[in-house]
Amino acid sequence: MSKTHDIRLDDGRTARVHDTGSGSALALIWHHGSPQTGALLEPLVAAAADRGIRLLSYGRPSYGGSSPLPGRTVASAASDVADIADALGIDRFAVMGASGGGPHALACAALLPERVLAVALLACIAPSDAEGLDFLAGMASDGASLRAAMAGRRAREHWEQIEEFDPESFSARDYAALEGGWSSLGADVGVAAADGADGLIDDDLAFVSPWGFDVAGIEAPVLVVQGGLDRVVPPAHADWFARRLAHSELWSRPDDGHISVLDACPAAMDWILSSAEIHA
Repeated sequence: MSKTHDIRLDDGRTARVHDTGSGSALALIWHHGSPQTGALLEPLVAAAADRGIRLLSYGRPSYGGSSPLPGRTVASAASDVADIADALGIDRFAVMGASGGGPHALACAALLPERVLAVALLACIAPSDAEGLDFLAGMASDGASLRAAMAGRRAREHWEQIEEFDPESFSARDYAALEGGWSSLGADVGVAAADGADGLIDDDLAFVSPWGFDVAGIEAPVLVVQGGLDRVVPPAHADWFARRLAHSELWSRPDDGHISVLDACPAAMDWILSSAEIHA
């Protein structure tokens, strides 16, 4: 079980934070995908409890009860996380992010280097200006939402009004995961979507804008986990991170898609514990 806190940030905004509140091994901050509310998902809570990890997450601006932050960048996540950690008396911690949460986890590692012990990324999207990467290649629907975001807020908002989900976005294993162990993720996406698209639109605009840091400067160890059948964030993105990050390890899961790759979360937590101990 987790508790929910509404934490006042230094600029006066509110972040809705979810915290298991216990665990002596490590504090781990989860960065949710797009769109989600930031609520902790059952498989993550169970895996963290088994390992003595204190697990926290928060809704990014305009998600799950957190205040908006117009014009936010990926880098904006670092100051929000620093404020949250300060409010809860947490000095050093690890970060973990899936899909759209991955860049925000990297922002913490890049901009809070004295505080972040280790990073785990699952199906993490790369920067749109990544050198040597064809950013949209291999994405379902040709990356339509991100392509619209590249044309600006108005174009992205218009696309939101006309978009239809492409069933080819997910593999058979993804659909099985959503019907099984990761059903809580699907339910949370539904809640986030019902609250409106502001958070999702802001995420997409941030992804295709300058992130505000260079991932090559990250000194913390980073685990990159990627499904070979991912049609939302193609494997080329993980390959780019593996080449660019100074201290990275790539786990390729050839039979996984965008959702089923989350089955690696327990093993990724083990990796975080081991790596954080070395990096401490």
